[in-house]
Amino acid sequence: MLIDTTAINQQRHCFDADAEIWIFGYGSLIWKADFPFLEKRSAYITGWERRFWQGSHDHRGTLEAPGRVVTLTPVPGAICHGMAYRITPETLAPLDHREKNGYLRELTPLFFTDNVTDSDSSTNEGDQAQTQGLVYLATDDNPAFLGPAPLDDMARQIAHASGPSGPNRDYLVNLAQALRHLNVDDAHIFALEQQLNRL
Repeated sequence: MLIDTTAINQQRHCFDADAEIWIFGYGSLIWKADFPFLEKRSAYITGWERRFWQGSHDHRGTLEAPGRVVTLTPVPGAICHGMAYRITPETLAPLDHREKNGYLRELTPLFFTDNVTDSDSSTNEGDQAQTQGLVYLATDDNPAFLGPAPLDDMARQIAHASGPSGPNRDYLVNLAQALRHLNVDDAHIFALEQQLNRL
């Protein structure tokens, strides 16, 4: 089911025009940063695991044949690695649109895993080991949530789904490659990728 959370997100966590915000990406935001940012750093959040449990009716699937994309599920003690971007508030509008199918902005502590920054200007932000940031989260009560399924069923759904942003298969493969580039071992993602390659 298609849902548009854009208007809801625009009223959550409002920021001053001159504020700088960190946003944490754990899915396509890791490898498809098609938005302006001031700086990016590898980072992680705690208490969450990445899972292919969210339906994609607008990017990697259709209403008739939804794809699967990642969201986060709470797991005490878990660590989820990804990429953090320092942005200005005007960048939130296109991100809200991109993440509109069931995702809501949430505040979370961010922990940086590097000492090197990739920025277009000098900043003291690189000296931080931890900060507050935003994450887009699709919880199990949103209408597009698909939930867990056997690995083979999820792989087959991903193999056959495609939408305006391209084949669902590409989303999984690109995410797995991006995680390897970050030296992140994600058992769920890699097992699903392996199952997809068997089909």
